[in-house]
Amino acid sequence: MTRVFKKLASALVLSAVASLPAAADTAHVAVAANFLAPMKQLAPLFEHSSGHTLVVSSGSTGKFYAQIKNGAPFDVLLAADDETPARLMREGDAVHTQPYAIGKLALWSADPGKIDGTDSVLRRGAYTRLAIANPRLAPYGAAAMQVLEKLGLADTIKGKSVVGENIGQAYQFVASGNAGIGFVALSQITRDGRLTGGSVWQVPTSLYAPIRQDAALLKRGEHNPAARALLDYLDTPAALAVIRSYGYER
Repeated sequence: MTRVFKKLASALVLSAVASLPAAADTAHVAVAANFLAPMKQLAPLFEHSSGHTLVVSSGSTGKFYAQIKNGAPFDVLLAADDETPARLMREGDAVHTQPYAIGKLALWSADPGKIDGTDSVLRRGAYTRLAIANPRLAPYGAAAMQVLEKLGLADTIKGKSVVGENIGQAYQFVASGNAGIGFVALSQITRDGRLTGGSVWQVPTSLYAPIRQDAALLKRGEHNPAARALLDYLDTPAALAVIRSYGYER
């Protein structure tokens, strides 16, 4: 009886183990600051649908590149450009890249009456401080400088600009009142096609190079199921709906 009982117990244990879902994994994701808001919405949706867990860090693409080169433990990079992921591929630090969004630039003020929907406030110099992301580190900052150069206003901001490390910091300068206006990502100030507050000039895309944003599966995440699942998820209809709701194109 004892031998039979042991066999039965063993069979029940094996059956229970076989019925358990596949083990969940965790992916560490470096997210460009402009994409933090949609990522906050996407992360729980992904975790619920996949069973995996995400650990999200936000910052400038340039800083993330330096951290990855120095061994930072990221599995996935959601960059603010397509050049950084391509560079990581060339240098052997990434094994796959794919597009996930095309960003848009906006000039924004927390004051509802400050910007009249045009570039007038810039041309008139009707501001004391202009926030901009560091163009050497942040693609949105580089795009902002392209706009100012095309408008012939690059020299006029000298002494009046406040430079943030990334687009998130540039947004905070304006939101806090430390800068009257600033170049931000459209995704930071709109939801479902509507301005969430303040006033804005949505910068014509003819004034700056397309902000093509690519994701990179980094070498560290090559065999991480959660990392690969996240990249697959970004192409699903559910994820695309969220991404577009923040003003991005695909």
